[in-house]
Formats: sequence, structure tokens, C-alpha cells
Amino acid sequence: MNREERFEAEAVPHLRSLFGTAYRMTRSVHDAEDLVQETFLRAFRGFDRFTPGTNIRAWLYTILYRVRTDALRRAGRSPATVELTNDGPAVAPGQDALGGSEDLVRALDALPEVFRVAVILRDVQEFTYEEIAQILEVPIGTVMSRIHRGRALLRITLGGPKS
Repeated sequence: MNREERFEAEAVPHLRSLFGTAYRMTRSVHDAEDLVQETFLRAFRGFDRFTPGTNIRAWLYTILYRVRTDALRRAGRSPATVELTNDGPAVAPGQDALGGSEDLVRALDALPEVFRVAVILRDVQEFTYEEIAQILEVPIGTVMSRIHRGRALLRITLGGPKS
């Protein structure tokens, strides 16, 4: 199997989930398409450096996140963060919850990007904390904190119990 066939067999099946994540990150179909196109271009160019048998999904998401970060740098801005008060227990949206709840989709879209990306990677794409730390290139404690804060903001936005 040549390089192109291997890439098509291993990477292309992840196109739809990458697009979904890119759309949730950018909130724009056009920007998501651009992100995914650039992600696949970089992945194809670097495919000879990919180690067969390792986690191609995490590798592709790492590239996607780097492409997004590069785009933000070029635009001269960085993702915003917020400070939480009365930070209570977190709620984790289920895998299929995004498909059925417009309120949840709106609440997720309203999250600051650093929290939204972490929550999407964990609760929608079901990456482990270790994989997310690799993808985002941050310590695992930062990943856990972002997910906790993102979930807490979702709970507050959705009118969940206050602690």
C-alpha cells in the first residue's frame, strides 16, 4: 500500500469528526472547512513522520489544534478566559447530548474557547486527559482545570444547581 492509499485508509475516516470539532471551535462552517483542509494538508505532508500503529486520531487532532492556534496568532488574538466564582460540581454532557439539545449547543458555543475545546475533546470526542494534554500541549492539571471550569460554566448557563 503506497503512502496516498495508507493516508486515505487511516486519516480520511476521521474527516467528519474533525470537521465537527473544528465547527464547534470556530462556530463558522467556512472557518471549520479551512481548518480541516489545512489540517489534512499538514497531515499528508507529514504522514511519513507518523508512526503506524499509534493513535492517528490524536495525531490529527493535535494538528487541528495547532492549525487553529496558528490562525489565531495570525489574526493577532488569543482565546479569552474568564474567572469563575461559586465554582460547584461539574456536569458532563453525554456523547449524544449535543445532537439533541439546542440549549446545550448554545451553552457550549458561549464558552470561552479554551474551555470549549477542552470540554469538546473530553466529552464529545472522548479523548483521555493524557491525550488532551498532548493535543493541547499543556500539563494534565491544566486540562483537568479547563474541563472542570468549562463544565461548571455549562451548568451555570443551563440553570443547573448552584453550590
